[in-house]
Amino acid sequence: MRLLLIHSDFIEYEAQKKTAMAEEGIIEKDSLSDAITAFCAVESVDEEDIQDVVSQAAAEILSTAEKVGAARVMIYPYAHLSNDLASPKQAVLALKALEEAISDRIEVKRAPFGWYKSFKLSCKGHPLSELSRTILPGGSDAPKKAEITREWFVLTPEGEKKDISEYMDDSNFGRLIAKETGSAVAVGGDPIHVELMRAKELVDYEARSDVGNLRWMPRGKLIRDLLGDYCLRTVLAYGGSPVETPVMYDLGDPAIYEHAAKFGERQYRFKSNNRNMMLRFAACFGMFSIMHDMHISPNNLPMKMYELSTYSFRHEQKGEVIGLKRLRTFTMPDMHTLTKDMENALSCFEEQLQMGWKSGEDLGTPLEGAFRCTQDFYREHADWVQKVVSLSGRPLLIEILSDRVHYWVAKIDLAAIDSQGRPIENPTVQIDVESAQRFDISYIDREGNVIRPPILHCSPTGSIERVICAMLEGTARMNVPSFPVWLAPTQIRVLPVSSRNLPYAEKVADALSKADIRVDLDDREESVGKKIREAGMDWVPFVVVIGDQEEESGVLTVTIRSKSDPKKPFKEQLTIFDLISVVRSETNGMPYRPLYTQRLLSMKPRYI
Repeated sequence: MRLLLIHSDFIEYEAQKKTAMAEEGIIEKDSLSDAITAFCAVESVDEEDIQDVVSQAAAEILSTAEKVGAARVMIYPYAHLSNDLASPKQAVLALKALEEAISDRIEVKRAPFGWYKSFKLSCKGHPLSELSRTILPGGSDAPKKAEITREWFVLTPEGEKKDISEYMDDSNFGRLIAKETGSAVAVGGDPIHVELMRAKELVDYEARSDVGNLRWMPRGKLIRDLLGDYCLRTVLAYGGSPVETPVMYDLGDPAIYEHAAKFGERQYRFKSNNRNMMLRFAACFGMFSIMHDMHISPNNLPMKMYELSTYSFRHEQKGEVIGLKRLRTFTMPDMHTLTKDMENALSCFEEQLQMGWKSGEDLGTPLEGAFRCTQDFYREHADWVQKVVSLSGRPLLIEILSDRVHYWVAKIDLAAIDSQGRPIENPTVQIDVESAQRFDISYIDREGNVIRPPILHCSPTGSIERVICAMLEGTARMNVPSFPVWLAPTQIRVLPVSSRNLPYAEKVADALSKADIRVDLDDREESVGKKIREAGMDWVPFVVVIGDQEEESGVLTVTIRSKSDPKKPFKEQLTIFDLISVVRSETNGMPYRPLYTQRLLSMKPRYI
């Protein structure tokens, strides 16, 4: 709890406008003379032991009143003393308890919570007339709450429980375990994707914005949009329904306030007129609000709602923000599933986990997994946890928490491993047992009971930025670095040997473009060797060189990047129709978008 204690000649207030969390039945206008005005902000950490915090705060206020000779106290809620506030419900409980704790020793009044109030205050101005205090749980002799303990082990698909020491090696799984259990060795320097994202003209930093907000070049935006299309296809095939919700929410709403408090200071907060607002960190708020307002029938469940949350905001530590791995503004594919009950939630969890594993295969970003749950959940569902490992077909790191500290009772995080051996957390599935209660989401079962069921949070890929980060980091392990053909900004580049071959090259490019292939044409007055080298630098999957022989025969000389090595390019003779067939086989079932850059390289600007 934060306290600002003012020895006042007088304090008077008048309630002007109520917020969504306002107390009812309050005294709208009141005053007190020759009093300690105790401005109070109840913080989220206070919820660990409200009774202890109230006891300490009461002692501090009474001691100050005695020192300055004040016989009265005005308790005045003042949220502006902290940016990590407790839930409104807990704050009101604390303030009422504080009022009661000092009422038998001194005259006390309390201004109402959750109202916009005008106030006038006159400070006496002596050395003890302005004091600030920070109260923390455990500062008194009150018994300490039990700390959360963690147990780590590995489960294998065969059902064996292993000590983590057996997997502490240089494998990707071993690196994940080392990082999660706190035994990883710190690595210096930037990961390689930071250089690559600029060198390939995908993404750049934006000095005129806040740190962790990026500018996207056409090539990078194309990849980002295609990944969004991939997520949408995946979710639609699963039965998800797309929605779109606002990016900002009113902290005056108790449910919003409580949910936001779970993320502490990692928030963008601002004022809009008299309202305290925040920018969302995921699509939870908007989807839960939709669910609250819906008429929900058990026949509709499980109900899956999806949004490509562009943009989401997390005010990460400035020193931790780097490249595409940790940002303050990012794009999150976000699905929430309202289930019937825990059994239904477990079944949906299995399905959504498989979506996560498949995304790693489809995107070429091998994943490792860590499953986390509470001790009570594991005790009740140990067989199901083993089933999750078996379905995954690989060992999983298991973390058992002694008690619940989050809104979830179980979750899985899948992570790619970067070139420095550090995890990049991507897909996740979580079983949320708080939000239905907090946001008043319910349905009536056949017996007439009000059911507030579990809600699953799922991102089938993780943030789009981290997916691109994982892909770029993965190129460090490739013999010839490349994107999957369906994501390549240019899928085919046509290189005429001379200006006389340009008209035919344009016809070839037209034919490929009509076949829904992203093709550009290097029409510059440069040597063929330089054009080929630059196509290689752009990671173009198929490079077509057109000279007199190709024009006469109609058979193209194609360099195929995926079959080449750094010293020996792989070339194949293909007709236009054969080339189209090869590209389609590489992109089958994946989303398509047309070229985002100029087709003629002579017209293409440099962005970085």
